[in-house]
Amino acid sequence: MNPTLRRIILFSILLCCGNHAHAEPPRWVRGINLNGPEVVIDGRRWDGDASTQWKCNGQRMENKVIDLQPPLRGDWNSMIRSSRWGRDLSIELEVMEPGAYQVVLYIWEDNQSAKFQLAIQGVTVEPDIESGIAGAWKRLGPYEADAIDGRIRIHATGGDANISGIELWQGKGDLVESPSIDLKSTEATESIAFFEKRIRPILIDHCYACHSQEASELGGGLLLDSAAGWQQGGDSGVPIIVPGSPDRSLLVLAIEQNHDAWKMPPDDRLSQEQIKDLIEWVATGAVDPRVEGNTTRRSASDSIDWGTAREFWSLRPIQKPSAPSVDNAAWCANDIDAFVLASMNAQGLEPATDADPRSLLRRASYDLLGLPPSPEAVEAFAADPSQAAYEQAIDLMLNSRQYGERWGRHWLDVVRYSDTAGDNSDFPIPQMILYRDWVIGAWNQ
Repeated sequence: MNPTLRRIILFSILLCCGNHAHAEPPRWVRGINLNGPEVVIDGRRWDGDASTQWKCNGQRMENKVIDLQPPLRGDWNSMIRSSRWGRDLSIELEVMEPGAYQVVLYIWEDNQSAKFQLAIQGVTVEPDIESGIAGAWKRLGPYEADAIDGRIRIHATGGDANISGIELWQGKGDLVESPSIDLKSTEATESIAFFEKRIRPILIDHCYACHSQEASELGGGLLLDSAAGWQQGGDSGVPIIVPGSPDRSLLVLAIEQNHDAWKMPPDDRLSQEQIKDLIEWVATGAVDPRVEGNTTRRSASDSIDWGTAREFWSLRPIQKPSAPSVDNAAWCANDIDAFVLASMNAQGLEPATDADPRSLLRRASYDLLGLPPSPEAVEAFAADPSQAAYEQAIDLMLNSRQYGERWGRHWLDVVRYSDTAGDNSDFPIPQMILYRDWVIGAWNQ
């Protein structure tokens, strides 16, 4: 080779290697905690909602009850469970320096799954985001964006978007991920959300009648109310699903009804959308969170010991037992007190002294109304703690609307009533507020 040409080639290689070795990775600019204080997570600063370097038009929301899926700890957990939300949600970041940036967003769902679109700098980057089941969170991005007039604008439209936090990086290339967050676990959460929203309802509505522990007559020995059921299969002992292979799965053969001996459900064919969802579920690994259950058919008559069951207290004949003898009989106002005191003495306990008038009224008010009494009511009862005054105070509480709200809540809990947002966004049954008010009124009447 010509010596001059060789030197040129070597110089070019060294130049390229040198450029590659000194290529700067993306630089962390800052994180933004959209509804909370300034925090430091994994050594990186996140601006809080007091910062003047960003603004957002969304409403504030925080839910400390629902568990995140997948779980998170510490400041990650607090940051994601507190968010800004809205159907037309705009966020503007002041980035100061011109150039190329990368944006990462954290979203989560606190009640009903919602769909929305996401745009950055006016360009749609996510046309159809589904938030998932309650508690699910997702990390979206990174999305590349150039600063315009020193700003980056984010816009979510079409549905209730809950955005918790934003990462802002300057430069291109792979980001240096936080060590304390497992991003791969979000994929499993999305698969579970797909099962709960699309697959479990199909199985319940179209399969459980013949293929569950509660079926009056089990079809083909096949149970579909647990993952263990379809993994074992029916009487043939052959699993009806081969995760990742719809063409080898008996379930898919049955629901497509292309075989004379395999047609499920036998009476009504599933819709094309339902068949598509089941095939997608199988193709993506048949993730099934139903770890409970077994493959042994239970018989109600065989599993109950009727002799033992008849000894349960509510099934035994009513009796009037004699009140036990206690040392401090003067403390007992009735027979029930005697039973209580006997049990306390057996544990080496003694009853507390009688409550003073102020404490007595507060206890009664918290029991009946779930609220403290007014200062005026406390002072009036303290001045006249007679039995007549006590009965009058109790009657006032029983006649208040708060009594129905306090005790109607117990029945509403039994029927699993809840307000999702507390306003006219209570999907999917906005009329449930009428039932709530009826229960409260029934208690008050």
